[in-house]
Amino acid sequence: MPSLRDLRRRIRSVTNTQKITKAMELVAASKMRRAQERVLAARPYSDEIAAIMSELMKRTPEYKHPYLQVREVRHRVIILVTADRGSVGALNSNNVRLAVREANATPVPTSFVTIGRKGRDVLRRLRKDLIADSSQIGDQPRMHAILPAVRVAMEQYEKGEADQVDIVFARFISVGRQHAALQRLIPVQPPEEAGKVAADFEYEPEPKDVLDALLPRYVEAEVYRAVLENAASEQAARMIAMRNASDNASDLIVDLTLTANKVRQATITTELMEIVGGVTALEG
Repeated sequence: MPSLRDLRRRIRSVTNTQKITKAMELVAASKMRRAQERVLAARPYSDEIAAIMSELMKRTPEYKHPYLQVREVRHRVIILVTADRGSVGALNSNNVRLAVREANATPVPTSFVTIGRKGRDVLRRLRKDLIADSSQIGDQPRMHAILPAVRVAMEQYEKGEADQVDIVFARFISVGRQHAALQRLIPVQPPEEAGKVAADFEYEPEPKDVLDALLPRYVEAEVYRAVLENAASEQAARMIAMRNASDNASDLIVDLTLTANKVRQATITTELMEIVGGVTALEG
């Protein structure tokens, strides 16, 4: 059994660790609220693009942009979104597992574009075909930070080197619930549930020219929204992980304190027995 001094030293160590995890929990909670606000702020832009694009498709049903053409899939690109840091529970591993499972489920070759250091490092260890990466995007990701990697995937499709582009990210459902999700990016699936355009606009130039310019922006907006959702999921998962760590530290402190009290009581009892035994020996 460890000594009383060792137990007290360990209790102090666990207490200090608990202070750190509680501080990290509070920081993650603050960042999560700001990440949720960014997700909500990005939705009107994405919804408006979807509404206009849906309206343009109705006006030009005979026009088929390359992003709308469904081709036989001979090569696939998956954009994998993960966090740059750990301490987020199973968030990163779930995203990577889903992306790798999707790649292995189809017989066609699959290339990867990563947004986030954790996913990039895992795919490199697995020796996957990594064609682009955007890492170290921070807690407040900006569009310009992820565009270079996203445009590599779009160019692969435009050149015919890829026939399908998907994205894997952590969808934010609530503070206590996030799950890995797969979404088709290209070919673009017409937004059936998009809202209606507020007015009957006249487009200049022609609607198909506007659609040509709008479709790439729509894909970029969908990727950016997925990155923002993943960032909110990251902070929520980190907050929960740090809360669980703090709770475990509290339980460990209670157990160590109980053990220390038992050791202390056993030491006192042993000393009393030795005193009584010494007195008895002197009297005898």
